[in-house]
Amino acid sequence: MADEKDAAAAEAPKKSKKMLMIIIGIVVVVLAGGGAGAFFMLRGDSAEAKEEAPVKGIVTAIDNTITVNLADGHYLKLGFALQQTEEGGEEAVDINEALNIAIETYTGLEVAELETEKGRDAIKEEFLASLIKAYTEEDVKMVMDVYFTSFVTQ
Repeated sequence: MADEKDAAAAEAPKKSKKMLMIIIGIVVVVLAGGGAGAFFMLRGDSAEAKEEAPVKGIVTAIDNTITVNLADGHYLKLGFALQQTEEGGEEAVDINEALNIAIETYTGLEVAELETEKGRDAIKEEFLASLIKAYTEEDVKMVMDVYFTSFVTQ
């Protein structure tokens, strides 16, 4: 009986060391998996991170330029065309909403804002964002860019 107790006592430390090694192994695997997961999530998938660029469709131009009042008695003579997406179809979009957005975007601006390339680009980005929002139906972007055909300030 004493031999059985000695044998049991001898086995007990082995099991606890064995259990400790198993726990350490599991912790290492979980940490490694978490680290790898964090690495891939932070890095992102380049194909998934980039939205697919829309394919160019038809270009719809306004027939005439419009004149917009700027600040301090100045004005802007503006002509533009909308680059539609292929996904939006082959039919030209109604340009009237785009004309209204152009008037709202450019009315009252200072000539100094439009004299620099940086200023023009910033206002164009705002204009384009408004156009894309207005011409998106059921998650289908119908417009992807705007091209100025006339841009004269005085």
